[in-house]
Order: sequence, then C-alpha cells, then structure tokens
Amino acid sequence: MCMPREVTHEAKGPQRLDESDMGDDGAIYVCRCGLSKNKPFCDGSHNATADEDADALYKYENDDADGSRREIAEITYVEE
Repeated sequence: MCMPREVTHEAKGPQRLDESDMGDDGAIYVCRCGLSKNKPFCDGSHNATADEDADALYKYENDDADGSRREIAEITYVEE
C-alpha cells in the first residue's frame, strides 16, 4: 500500500547502477519510500512506515526514518 509522505531530495542527477550494486540475491533494490540513508538504494528504512494510516499525510524530521514523524494537513508543491 502506498501512503503519501513529504520527502525532500537534494540529488540533481541520476545514479548509475552496475553489478556492484546487486545484493546477494542478484537483485537491486531502489528506495521508493524516500527515507533511505543510502539513496537511491533501499536500506530498510521503509519499516518505519509500517504503522502509517493510509488516509493520513506524514512528514519525517530531516527525511530520516529515525527522525520524528508528524501528521500534516497537506503537501504543497512549489514550482521552480
């Protein structure tokens, strides 16, 4: 289930993947929750989202799974 959360990214370009990025099972896991400390790769930080309410929006302090989480009213997008 996909639950919305605000995550701020500072990366400005792509990350090249190669064989050295593969796990022991031969797969490459890419972060989709936005909380990984090893972006673009998954580090298991999504486990912190397991008890999120599907109808709520969340902001994680410093976009960190170890940071405090708070519910927010809306996500506002700013055009650059």
